[in-house]
Amino acid sequence: MVSETSTARLRAEAVRVAYGDHTVLHEVDITVPDGRFTVIVGPNACGKSTLLAALSRILRPDGGSVILDGAAIHRYSTKETARRLSLLPQSPGSPEGILVGDLVSRGRYPHQGLLRQWSDADAVAVTEALAATGTTALRHRRVDELSGGQRQRVWIAMVLAQSTSIVLLDEPTTYLDISHQLDVLDLCERLYREHGRTVVAVLHDLNLACRYATDLIAMRDGRVIGHGSPRELVTAELMREVFDLDCVVIDDPVTGSPMIVPGSRNR
Repeated sequence: MVSETSTARLRAEAVRVAYGDHTVLHEVDITVPDGRFTVIVGPNACGKSTLLAALSRILRPDGGSVILDGAAIHRYSTKETARRLSLLPQSPGSPEGILVGDLVSRGRYPHQGLLRQWSDADAVAVTEALAATGTTALRHRRVDELSGGQRQRVWIAMVLAQSTSIVLLDEPTTYLDISHQLDVLDLCERLYREHGRTVVAVLHDLNLACRYATDLIAMRDGRVIGHGSPRELVTAELMREVFDLDCVVIDDPVTGSPMIVPGSRNR
């Protein structure tokens, strides 16, 4: 029998990342399940964003390797990687004065070249990405005129326009109110359920992570503490180990997924 690890499109093998003398990731091994929604959780500065950057080829590991489609990811060109995998970083920046439609259109760059310029397929991809993120009405507005939440949804639209089968999102619900947070996570759910995409996101809201993720990766101090489904992984003991948090884990009354109720800190 062929193992899931050997067939998964994206995985990290003993990945180590350091900034000078400070090691941020310590020999991390993970396998990203294909066609599912994996959420990385953990306290601030535990290495979540660094792991996502390594998985996306933004960072080159100091040790170990990231494997994409059976080969070390750095063997691919930047453009070839971008046709297979897309990333929304934590704090993206846009050129001053750029229109929303033009920014989202930049997601089509990996699919273009000397012999293939803008096409009907590119136009369709941009239109569908705007519609999926609820930003169609913003198409002709300047990005720097938008609210933080609107800008975040526009950036997600650009990532979707890239039309990759693997999508990495670093804190995609930042700046969003609860309603728009749910909109983004509903979109993530549709991407893997209806379109078969592999979605990986960093989230801080543990209860939303438990509600939407098929798989969780829990990190602390640059190491993976646990990897599994929310039902398998989330316990009061794990919350104490990862977050130093005393809590009770109950069933979410709406979805039945694990729900974390923190204990009082004023005892």
